Amino acid sequence: MALKGSAKHNPGFHAIVLATGFVVGGFLTQFGRMFLPAGAVKEVFTTGVTASLGAIRIDLVIVNIGIGPFAFDVSLLGILGVLAAYLIARSMF
Repeated sequence: MALKGSAKHNPGFHAIVLATGFVVGGFLTQFGRMFLPAGAVKEVFTTGVTASLGAIRIDLVIVNIGIGPFAFDVSLLGILGVLAAYLIARSMF
């Protein structure tokens, strides 16, 4: 039986599509923040929810590693960028 849809792609393909969508969505959000006139439309499309995780320290006696902080800013234009990347990848493959 032939695989259909996203089942025929490996996880790396999905990660690349998702990363591309985040980059395009981030660009659209920054573009909107700079060039859209002040008003309700700008607020709706460019307001983001930021989730962050502080610095994580791992002390293994021999090695001391510090990771972070990480923050994700998700806006409506960011979600639209991910959706657009998904739809384009789906139509191409």
